[in-house]
Amino acid sequence: MLLENKIVIVSGIGPGMGRDISLSCAEQGAHIVLASRTPERLEEVAAEVRALGRQALCVPTDVTDPQRCQALAAATIAEFGRIDAVVNNAFKQPSFELLEDLSAESWQESVLFNCTAALQVTQAVLPQMKEQQKGSVVMINTMSIRRPQPYFGAYSAAKSALFSFARTLANEVGPYGIRVNSVAPGYIWGPSVKWFFENQAESRGVPFDEVKKEITDQIALRHIPDSKEISGAVVFLASDLSAAVTGHTLDANGGHYLHF
Repeated sequence: MLLENKIVIVSGIGPGMGRDISLSCAEQGAHIVLASRTPERLEEVAAEVRALGRQALCVPTDVTDPQRCQALAAATIAEFGRIDAVVNNAFKQPSFELLEDLSAESWQESVLFNCTAALQVTQAVLPQMKEQQKGSVVMINTMSIRRPQPYFGAYSAAKSALFSFARTLANEVGPYGIRVNSVAPGYIWGPSVKWFFENQAESRGVPFDEVKKEITDQIALRHIPDSKEISGAVVFLASDLSAAVTGHTLDANGGHYLHF
């Protein structure tokens, strides 16, 4: 197993990516620390992790609060004595506004949830990783850093800051044996993307299947990956299989765009 007995913190636990990252890591042998603002979601995913024979620790956490992030790290160390990897998955959907119409409040909220929160969680775990002289930090980013589009401006900007933050941090903490990488998914098939396609179909007056086909025809694999498929990239970067990889952004999009 790639993560046998590793301790992995996953933020942003929900029914999609957070859940599937947690379960994929558990399937590879990791014990999971689950962080989210919603205790009910934590307990649901924790039960699935335990059903796989792994330990699960639920820590209700508002990742926008630096004190709660410190409490998350402290609870993990108290329970397991180490932190092998942290996956910064927590994010907030964009406001779908043009930048010229965007309020300062919406801009600041996007930066807080989509960049600053990851900084605060990472700052909380770094002292333990430095003491261990080893650790892996994985940021969940987005294709919007590669293909900025109208109505995604605040989200793209915040995630671009996260991209730069991850690369800079890789240089800063590399001497301590800590690796920092990112996964940049494209569209992730699920309720949110389905709603987006439905909205596009309605606004354009065309069938849903036509909108979906337009997108899938742009993807090399002719398939929109779901969060379970994308979580494999996270497992790779969290594991020692990627021991020589740091400061890298792995595009997990089925070939929707090819980055050079």
